[in-house]
Amino acid sequence: MLVRHARPEDFPRFLALVRELAAFEKMEGPTPDAEARLREGAFGAKPRFELFLGEIDGRVEAYAVVFETYSTFRAAPILYLEDLYVSPSARRKGLAGRLMQTLAAEAVHRGCCRVSWVVLDWNRDAQRFYESLGARREASWWPYVLEGQDLARVASPDTGTGMDDRDAS
Repeated sequence: MLVRHARPEDFPRFLALVRELAAFEKMEGPTPDAEARLREGAFGAKPRFELFLGEIDGRVEAYAVVFETYSTFRAAPILYLEDLYVSPSARRKGLAGRLMQTLAAEAVHRGCCRVSWVVLDWNRDAQRFYESLGARREASWWPYVLEGQDLARVASPDTGTGMDDRDAS
């Protein structure tokens, strides 16, 4: 079992695993345009995320996508885990634990104050796994997203947010 940084030649296998994850989450996989952005995001001149791969017997069976954010309260970086996925045939063999161990070591090495991520409310197996590591669900912080038409509306200087700035704190 091995966890390592991805190389450009790993992209086809990574993409296949992303498609598996999309099917697992009952979502559509990346379009051809999104595939190109994923490749650029991982391996372009200015990478937007880091890609760790997990191998069993030389075959890539898992991946983790991470990037740094920052905590102003702790004045330290946070390693954010966007995705951790293990192919069904490789589950329950310790690969997810090895990926998390690698990411935790990476966070410590970088001086991060924590590793953060979200889990779908219906994914009980993932919840149990993360809790077995000592992770806890953050009850006081609720995740929000701004996307699609609402993102475009808020970004537009013509339409404004319709929000009173006093309400933002």
